[in-house]
Amino acid sequence: MQIRVPGTTANLGPGFDSCGLALNLYLTLTVGEVQDKWEVIHSLGEGIPVDQTNVIVTTACKLCPDLEPRKLWMTSEVPSTRGLGSSSAAIVAGIELANQLGNLMLSQQEKVTYATLMEGHPDNVAPAILGDFVVATKIEQEVYAVKHSFPETGILVCIPNGELLTSESRDVLPQTLTYSTAVTASSIANVMISAILANDLSLAGKMMEQDLFHEYYRKNLIPHLSDIRETANQFGAYGTFLSGAGPTVLTLVPLAKLKKLQSKLERNYPQAMIKELEIERNGVEVIH
Repeated sequence: MQIRVPGTTANLGPGFDSCGLALNLYLTLTVGEVQDKWEVIHSLGEGIPVDQTNVIVTTACKLCPDLEPRKLWMTSEVPSTRGLGSSSAAIVAGIELANQLGNLMLSQQEKVTYATLMEGHPDNVAPAILGDFVVATKIEQEVYAVKHSFPETGILVCIPNGELLTSESRDVLPQTLTYSTAVTASSIANVMISAILANDLSLAGKMMEQDLFHEYYRKNLIPHLSDIRETANQFGAYGTFLSGAGPTVLTLVPLAKLKKLQSKLERNYPQAMIKELEIERNGVEVIH
């Protein structure tokens, strides 16, 4: 059995801790035979545990404590600590592992709720489970998520060499916003979502670049954001935003203009990975 979980981009600018989009980068978990203890085989670096302390295993055992230990093989195209949902993908893989091995028969809603309570917010885990574009919120212990079809578009990501811990990126955010700023920030997010649902990526992209919730406060941690945005706009992109907490920057661009922009960004950022991605419409999948 294999479990495949997509990476995700969260926020899309003003949709802070709420909006997310699934992408065609995948964490893949191959489930082996029962053995004496949990073993996670991977080549993703020393920082990721290879035993029962791995997030995938701890998540699965939280949901289903009597699971028999197994050998697992993990590969991942989702880079760690780059703002593309690596921790969320691991949590979702753990939930699906428990669901399959424990015959839990979890609904999609239950998966989203469990994943959100473990991760803290739904913006990455919800699209990783449901696929496509998801708008979600957590109110106390209740989670509400609505899946939509995102318009077809070219997607470019600029993935820098350096890591940026989510905790570090969250530390620069203010504790409060003024009432008037909050109203404006909320209305910008509302228009962005409405434009996406109306297939108007030009307007949606403009709103993505008007965020007041987080990007302004993170700009010193991610100095390349404004430069990429300026370059992308010169090439006719719809919009550019910080992917999650960063440092990855994502640009939505008409497919006809994608290759030229990609070449320009590769010249400007030779140390970064500039990658074309697509929307993953289906979310987590189990292959028997």
